[in-house]
Amino acid sequence: MTTPSFLTIDSTNRRVRLDGRDPAFFGDPNTVYAALHAQCPTFYWEEQKQWFFTGYDHVNGLLRDRRFGRQILHIASREELGMAEPTAHTRHFDAAEAHSLLEIEPPEHTRLRTLINRAFVSRHVEKMKPEIAELAHRLIDRFEKDGETELLSSFAEIIPVTMIARMIGIPEEMGPQLLKWSHAYVGMYMFKRSLADEIAADQAALEFAAYVREMIAKRRAEPRDDLLTHMIHTEHKGQLLTDDELVSTTIVLLNAGHEATVHQIGNSVRIILDSGLSPTELFRDGPATERTVEEALRICAPVHIFQRYCLEPAEIDGVSFQRGDKVSLILAAANLDPQKFTEPLAFRPDRAQAPNLSFGAGIHFCIGAPLARLELNLALPILFERLPGLKLADEPKVKDIYHFHGLERLDLKWDRA
Repeated sequence: MTTPSFLTIDSTNRRVRLDGRDPAFFGDPNTVYAALHAQCPTFYWEEQKQWFFTGYDHVNGLLRDRRFGRQILHIASREELGMAEPTAHTRHFDAAEAHSLLEIEPPEHTRLRTLINRAFVSRHVEKMKPEIAELAHRLIDRFEKDGETELLSSFAEIIPVTMIARMIGIPEEMGPQLLKWSHAYVGMYMFKRSLADEIAADQAALEFAAYVREMIAKRRAEPRDDLLTHMIHTEHKGQLLTDDELVSTTIVLLNAGHEATVHQIGNSVRIILDSGLSPTELFRDGPATERTVEEALRICAPVHIFQRYCLEPAEIDGVSFQRGDKVSLILAAANLDPQKFTEPLAFRPDRAQAPNLSFGAGIHFCIGAPLARLELNLALPILFERLPGLKLADEPKVKDIYHFHGLERLDLKWDRA
């Protein structure tokens, strides 16, 4: 296994040097992951000053290990941990994240998740099939005759944001604005983010939260059959969600409910076209489609990193951690572990091996996974069926937001009838 020139691995001391903003890396992270698996699957990333895990069993185990969690300040103070105080210029972002399902631990996490889980279980989400299919066909109707399109803006972005907005009870015409807020918001997850990125994310959080509070007031005055009304009026052990909890939960559902799926539609189309495999065969029936979708999720996952704090002293793979230490789990790399997957860099929808970890595991397993899977299982076959001879019109460029692996644009062309 040849190590890429921009990657330095000291396997003896388990130290790695790598610029996370290097296009050679985020444009093709799988090559780096293969080198790490071969030489140093558990490593200290010098630039990030943190331990990272890529092995499937370690990542899967750490996602479930109760000695680790998403928050730490519920059991220790900033002073104890030597943690810096929050910055004033990100106060609105921090407030929006304060009660996020992704950032809290039981019992608060249990209470919030219980209140919204019913809306996302598979049997409920399945009822959205006709709406998703109708929307996919309607979008393709707009550009089919053109023989070309930029797929992210004309198709991939619209389906997930429309469906999650409908589910929550947000007007569909807010879709473009939700996308703008979300894109600015996730700038906080970039490596070496700039002050301008942080200010933009904070402004997006301020505006996003203000809009959600307006919607909460409207639903209190005029309840409807939607998830926001359900969250406002449903009790768990005699407790209702506070307005701050409602804001955080709604924002995380809107962001997580479309951001990753947008990327995954683009990633999946690209990997299928690059593979040279027949779309007709890949989507010949329901089971084949499911296998194709899961293999695409495995080999080009939309979310790469999930971080956790050590809550009590622990040793993982010979590395000792103390309370307050932060570890990073590379979900996308775990999906490429050669101990679990034969020819891990090959797109093979017929493989029957370990389940991918693209949606995480444990109590923070992605609550929207059934909806995301349904959207992918419906939208991709419709796209390839409606546009025969689909091919890349230009080489896709990967976005410089490493945590969220997706494309800047995806220009396609096809044979017009």
